Amino acid sequence: MATYTSKPWLFFVLLLVLSYYRACFSIASDILSAGQPLSLKNSISSAGSNFTLGLFIRGASKIYLGIWYNTFGLQEQDIVWVANRENPLSDASSSRLELSEDGNLVLLQGSSNNIPVWSTNLTLSRSNSTEAVLGDDGNFVLRDSSNKNTIFWESFDHPTDTWLPGAKLGIDKITGKTKQIISWKNSEDPAPGMFSFGLTQDGSDQFILAWNGSQIYARSGVWNGKYFSLVPDMLMNYISNDSNSSFVTNENESYLTYSIKNSFSSSRFRFVIQSSGQLQQLAWSERSWVWTLFWSRPENAFDVYGLCGAFGVNYENFSNPCVCLTGFKPFSIEETNLSDWSGGCVRKSPLQCMNNTYANGKKDWFMKIPNLRFPVNSKAHSAVSAMNCEGACMNNCSCTAYAYNSSGYCMMWEGALLNLQQFADGGKTGQDIYLRLAADEYQESGNKRKVWVILPVLVTATAIGLILFLSICFSRKRKLKHKHKGEETFRYDLLSFDFSTELHGINDGTNTKDNVNIRGKKDGELPVFSYESVSAATNNFSAVNKLGQGGFGPVYKGKSFKGQEIAVKMLSKRSGQGLEEFRNEITLIAKLQHRNLVRLLGCCIEQDEKMLIYEYMPNKSLDFYLFDQIKKRVLDWETRIHIIEGIAQGLLYLHQYSRLRIIHRDLKPSNILLDSEMNPKISDFGLARIVGDNETQTNTNRIVGTYGYMSPEYAMDGLYSIKSDVFSFGVLLLEIVSGKKNTGFYNKSFNLLRYAWELWRDDRSSEMMEPTIGYPSFTSVLLRFINIGLLCVQESPTDRPTMLNVVSMISNEHSPLPTPKQPAFTRSRNVMDTNSTTDNVGNCSTYNLTISIMEAR
Repeated sequence: MATYTSKPWLFFVLLLVLSYYRACFSIASDILSAGQPLSLKNSISSAGSNFTLGLFIRGASKIYLGIWYNTFGLQEQDIVWVANRENPLSDASSSRLELSEDGNLVLLQGSSNNIPVWSTNLTLSRSNSTEAVLGDDGNFVLRDSSNKNTIFWESFDHPTDTWLPGAKLGIDKITGKTKQIISWKNSEDPAPGMFSFGLTQDGSDQFILAWNGSQIYARSGVWNGKYFSLVPDMLMNYISNDSNSSFVTNENESYLTYSIKNSFSSSRFRFVIQSSGQLQQLAWSERSWVWTLFWSRPENAFDVYGLCGAFGVNYENFSNPCVCLTGFKPFSIEETNLSDWSGGCVRKSPLQCMNNTYANGKKDWFMKIPNLRFPVNSKAHSAVSAMNCEGACMNNCSCTAYAYNSSGYCMMWEGALLNLQQFADGGKTGQDIYLRLAADEYQESGNKRKVWVILPVLVTATAIGLILFLSICFSRKRKLKHKHKGEETFRYDLLSFDFSTELHGINDGTNTKDNVNIRGKKDGELPVFSYESVSAATNNFSAVNKLGQGGFGPVYKGKSFKGQEIAVKMLSKRSGQGLEEFRNEITLIAKLQHRNLVRLLGCCIEQDEKMLIYEYMPNKSLDFYLFDQIKKRVLDWETRIHIIEGIAQGLLYLHQYSRLRIIHRDLKPSNILLDSEMNPKISDFGLARIVGDNETQTNTNRIVGTYGYMSPEYAMDGLYSIKSDVFSFGVLLLEIVSGKKNTGFYNKSFNLLRYAWELWRDDRSSEMMEPTIGYPSFTSVLLRFINIGLLCVQESPTDRPTMLNVVSMISNEHSPLPTPKQPAFTRSRNVMDTNSTTDNVGNCSTYNLTISIMEAR
């Protein structure tokens, strides 16, 4: 049998036939004029055949007016706009779109009924001179036929679930009307769903993803003139460099728009908010004939708020996205089959509520649901025991679930439970909640326990429990006191701690003797938080909150009751870094205060667990952008220079202006964190060392660090000084300018340092600059930076400048620079194993690479 691949001419014949077939049912023009109604039998296409407008059928024979892509290869209609998404037509034979006598677009069905199902509903001065035209950008416009520049109405002002290039999303401040995209209810029903994407109305000029128009589950951050701080890669054009985006705000309106100069690419590029709540950036591939996903928020569909509706839970590793909790059933079986969980789940049996008389022999009960991500909107209560917490929930008819932990926290939920996710066994760790169910569900669950409970036993057990708990302790709202080695150590509650005020009160100079006794803190010490409060703040160290993984262990994102975000660095029990590095970091960074150093907020030391609490950096680390072929475009030249200057200032503070003279010893892109405004902050002081003011060089028998950033004297001889950090800074500077890692091969050069040296020697340093973001007008500044970087990576520490010299070189743009010598790691040299007790000499590699044994990180 012949196939399209074996005989390509058959494929093209088929395309011609399909084109003819489509043309037979299309109006020849892209314009809809008076007396030319549009029915299911015909449609109109844009001038360049990018889009089609017509009537289409979805679901149970429901008819809609919409716009879709006019592209061969699409498996089905990809609808970008729907007019009557809430009011479908039902009569296929009489449904039509036409221009009415008053000049409006109207959608009608039937011959006698003149009441439109949908209309543009305008008051027009010249009603007999309008026409509707479908543009190649997908915009359907009602305009004056005699003056085509006079636009009365356009579909771009009324988007549905798709945001096309050229359209605006924002707010009209005069009328108060918003332009936002709202998801379909499901794949077959274009009615408005539960999820939306648009501009906030609180004046913060941020775009948000929201559930039910109220619960925000993702933010864009603020616009800095080029991109939004929390989603810097959102408006990137992955097709070509001919793209532009702008956010406009004035007294009349605020809106965001984007464009792609390549008209072909523009017609096949879109943002869509899916019925599952994800905002996706898609581009059509002519090669593979599929929509390619380039960007989405949230990245994980499980992070969409209310994905499964009320009492619906998402189970990890299940093929179905949502399942009802025990005792509940889908609100609509038909809709659930279409992956529509907006209605969530409803109870199979009604609750008995406060009937405690046992007159009918029935009583509500609680089922334990393990390993669950806590729903939001809980109400905290104090309770001396789990039984006391359960009783409080049972006596409240609105209470649907509760949870209790040994710290005395009793959390209760009223009404519907939303945003539930149950983690698989052996995977992420959640927490237990107790769900309120009807007595009938108790029997159906198969549990053999009797409903009747002997009252004396219950009273006795309750009394014993109360006596035991009251004799041990009462729950404290703010902190827990523990005895350890004869000293009293206070453990603060991370959830209720206010870092904006209380941390200052602990570390400032107002700590009198009385204050110290009250707080349990000595001057300069950090707050110590309880393990349970840290666990609760990070959703029990959920993988959803995991920010990254280092040699020390994982890092998690957390949040306090006040909404303050923090990062929790947990020391892994298998980490090469031990208690020494942990104490070292606490000792050092607690005493450091600089805008370019990450701020340590506290710690947690309890049994075998050791954690550090940092300020949260929303833009992650420098290496997240620097070496990624797409994300590196976020780092334009101004941002890169700003980052270089900030790192230099932070190092200068450590070396010269801090209370302690500190050598970082592990400066690299992953240890440079970026805040919401892309300000760099040096982090990870686990390997840092304090040196005396007059101490120029120190020796160690334990070489630790990261290959490619260690100075040769440290890697080979165990000698480190402030010049070791200068070397690391030089490597980092060259990486930022070039966008290349030091440990790579570039034009037969075995690393970036030799590559940079050879280009500088041949007066070709401009070839080293990152090409993907273009060449700036201030090329001389970047050439100067390359010179500075080469000065920092010279082999001899005495030849390298100090950070004070480096900052001066960066600030004084017109002062002459010294000529650098050949960098380190470009000549062959034998290296001794500083960790070994023998004197054996290691061999050089065939690429003249110096080798030393280092502890991995």
